[in-house]
Amino acid sequence: MTPVNSLASPQPTTLPRLLRGLGSGTATLSLDAHIATHGPLHIDIDAGSPNTTLHTTIAKSGIGGRGGANFPVSRKIDAVIAERRAPHVLINATEGEPPSHKDHVLLRSTPHLVLDGALVCAGVVGAREITIAVQAGSTAEHAALTAALTERRSQHMHPGIAITIATVPDGFVIGEERAVISAINGGPAKPTIAPPRPFQKGINGAPTLVQNAETAAHLALIARYGAEWFRSVGTPDEPGSALVTLTGAITKPGVYEVALGTRLNDLVATAGGLTESARAYLIGGYFGTWIDARDAHALTLSDADLRARGGGLGARAIIALPAHACGLHETARVANYLSNESAGQCGPCVHGLRAIADALDDLAKGNARAQADIERWLTLVAGRGACRHPDGAAKLIASALDVFADEIRAHTREKRCTASATKILPLPSPSSPKRKRA
Repeated sequence: MTPVNSLASPQPTTLPRLLRGLGSGTATLSLDAHIATHGPLHIDIDAGSPNTTLHTTIAKSGIGGRGGANFPVSRKIDAVIAERRAPHVLINATEGEPPSHKDHVLLRSTPHLVLDGALVCAGVVGAREITIAVQAGSTAEHAALTAALTERRSQHMHPGIAITIATVPDGFVIGEERAVISAINGGPAKPTIAPPRPFQKGINGAPTLVQNAETAAHLALIARYGAEWFRSVGTPDEPGSALVTLTGAITKPGVYEVALGTRLNDLVATAGGLTESARAYLIGGYFGTWIDARDAHALTLSDADLRARGGGLGARAIIALPAHACGLHETARVANYLSNESAGQCGPCVHGLRAIADALDDLAKGNARAQADIERWLTLVAGRGACRHPDGAAKLIASALDVFADEIRAHTREKRCTASATKILPLPSPSSPKRKRA
């Protein structure tokens, strides 16, 4: 078995890592440019024979999944191997979060790094089948992946490995791994929390290792440079770097690669600072939490810090809400969107989220009695859904009631809202690639 190639090319000693070799534009790295930047990838891929050396390296790296849950990658690998059946690898590149663009940037700009990571996943569990899931509306990402595969096949790379790009419906809930697998298997694109889990029965009934596109890209570099290199940035408990989508009242909005544990203020400074003072930050995407801007000076981009404040990095989408905007109105818009994105398979989601979204609209119109209803209904939907959709929505809304208490009082007691009519938080239009079509 070939050992992990830890010295494949000069090791990048500073960030960026994943976005290394890219200029200011979003041009796609060709296969030759990719190899010149990162070096070749040398790993063994044997069906039914997991690469134990690679497995050890990944476990030592301590990498957590970059899809939102930060679940330890090595534990997912262990679970798939323990099934002792021919496994499948799924790279979840759906990214249905409207404010998140990190995976789209990877697929468009560095598709070969994602493909390398998919091969690492196959090698570590002994799989010969790989599926990469992309939403139907992500045409540019699909084209970049297709072109990258064509390049590789023209050079007869990784023979015997079947790599398929699967197109799945657009939408928010499709990002959940079981919804993706169900769609690929020909079923409804709906998530559940009922067993079996993907590592037990996933694509075509096979034990399936599911990893996010960014996670795969990190694994491609860990296989080249080793665990200690990966851990040389970040924190001891949350090692490595991560891609963050930073938007809102930001001078240079975009996708940034940061070491975990970086101060939020430092990230904002890297992006050119604020265009105006911020009222609050939404951290973690639309299943994230609002944090008052006055508390942001001490905030670090780590799940440990954010958990203490009731949140987490989640999808690693961060939005700086400008002072001229109304957080209550903005949250009501997102709550309505999340209600419409329900998979429609349980009462807490179908009826509970709709009632809460309508009550938020009433609260924004000055109906003070709506707040008590919202607070009561939030306790009734959390933890009772067929999937985690109502939980994520409830967390976001609960944080808004806390952070935007001043705005709520202005609406309900003084019957006024001084906010601009400009909409800040991104939501898909009916023709948007991130609008559900199934």
